[in-house]
Amino acid sequence: MHYEGNIIRPPSEADSILLQVTVGCSHNKCTFCGTYTGERFKIKKDSVIFEDIEFAAKYCRNQTRLFICDGDALIIPQKRLVPILKRIQKKLPWLTRIGLYANTKSIKMKTEDELRQLKGLGVKIAYMGLETGDGVTLEKIKKGADSACMIEMGKKIRSVGIKLSVTVLIGIAGRRRSLVHAAETGRVLSAIDPEYVGALSLMLIPGTELYKEYENGKFDLITPDEMLKELGAMIAATNMSYGLFHANHASNYLPIRAKMPDDKEKTLALISKALEGKIDLKPEFMRAL
Repeated sequence: MHYEGNIIRPPSEADSILLQVTVGCSHNKCTFCGTYTGERFKIKKDSVIFEDIEFAAKYCRNQTRLFICDGDALIIPQKRLVPILKRIQKKLPWLTRIGLYANTKSIKMKTEDELRQLKGLGVKIAYMGLETGDGVTLEKIKKGADSACMIEMGKKIRSVGIKLSVTVLIGIAGRRRSLVHAAETGRVLSAIDPEYVGALSLMLIPGTELYKEYENGKFDLITPDEMLKELGAMIAATNMSYGLFHANHASNYLPIRAKMPDDKEKTLALISKALEGKIDLKPEFMRAL
């Protein structure tokens, strides 16, 4: 397989075939992210992509899922994305699911009919980084969309039958707006009502804009207990009709996997026990991105 630069994928795609179709991120402005620093976004040549599909067809026959990398594969124009998906469908007919990253810009660029076409070609799940529902924080971290747009685009991709996994960041609003961030994120998640929510705990990355703000005393990194309080407030404010709320990423201090809404109260009780010191938190040296 031909891989360039940093390759990232959601935790749930750990066992998937990783097919890199784009390099970098089409937005690449978020203040907290250093994954693609200095890397210019591009779509790889079809010849390279198709060669990698042939490799997967030969050597990845035990894997039933495929994830299209990198930062935002949905941004690829339909006239190029459809042939790629058709080639995957032809060469890897045993796949049960194709996933990719999406952002509000790429979802907005696709019509509902185009999204339905992608679903028909195997795209069953999209991953969207919300990070926060707080408008002030969204603007500060340069996410490129407000909460209303996040809700609209989240609902749009779900309306065609593509499952949606939304990522949120615990601690991204700092100390002063922590509980505002929690409440507003819960509001936006409730409005979108995705199948999955993945909560990560903020880890500052040297070289990023947010890290520089932290060094200059302009951003407060909240403590583990404050992150747990924020997570609890967020879950309390989130009303999903069904689906899973995950906080079991390597960055999290307390692993959580809650089936919503059934496990909501049980999960809040678990967080309370952790805050009371009755449950040990993950030590700092074991956390990772």
